Amino acid sequence: MTVAASLYERIEAATDAVRDSVALQPEVGIILGTGLGGLADQITTEASVPYETIPGFPLSTVESHAGRLLLGRLAGKRVVAMQGRFHRYEGYGLDAVTFPVRVMHALGARVLIVSNACGGMNPLWKPGELVLLSDHINLLGDNPLIGLNDERLGPRFPDMSAPYDPELRAIARAVALELGITLREGVYVAVPGPNLETRAEYRMLRNIGADVVGMSTVPEVIVAAHAGMRAVGISIITDQCLPDALEAADLARIIDTARRAEPSLTRLVHGLVERLH
Repeated sequence: MTVAASLYERIEAATDAVRDSVALQPEVGIILGTGLGGLADQITTEASVPYETIPGFPLSTVESHAGRLLLGRLAGKRVVAMQGRFHRYEGYGLDAVTFPVRVMHALGARVLIVSNACGGMNPLWKPGELVLLSDHINLLGDNPLIGLNDERLGPRFPDMSAPYDPELRAIARAVALELGITLREGVYVAVPGPNLETRAEYRMLRNIGADVVGMSTVPEVIVAAHAGMRAVGISIITDQCLPDALEAADLARIIDTARRAEPSLTRLVHGLVERLH
């Protein structure tokens, strides 16, 4: 048995376990990041499946990540939502980090909406504002597609010219405009963490073209592209990371900022899902 074949079989086993809980076939997958779990309250849930009951699923070790897969309806669409995600800094390989995306795709989802909390390096943007991701830079030092490739899961060399779907981004911009929500647009850079960056590192990240920085999202979007899913990413700026005016990190303040911005993100995602074809 090859590694790639084993992955395919593990996806099938996890998918079967979820289907034992609910017959719903989702159209949209949603990843709810740090402090953003409130969107779950907007979902009319038909099943809530704890991660520990799904074969092959890792367990989230991060505070504020609930650890459940929700299946139900949002804005009239069938959705599957991760209430809590996984990170490389928790000790998981990127194959484990992205395994839930594989399962969501196998369940039927063809659109992936990813949310996260991030540090803002663009001096014109403020904590609490939302950022629509236009592109990303992978500085994790790893890639979830390394290893044998199974063509049943996707091509050996997937195209990454537009990992964040232009049509979905246009819908998100239109919804934000209608709702009066400030929506920035820029480049996300993923770093391993778990420590936040030094002043010199923030300067470097800004100089290579990044607007915001975080420790997630990029692996999931790479796997979504590999599987042929259309992806859209939205970040909440939770702290300002300006090297010449850098303050000590405060996790409680970061989570609080994310939670205060959460209603705007919830309205934006609800409107985006509502307009999906």
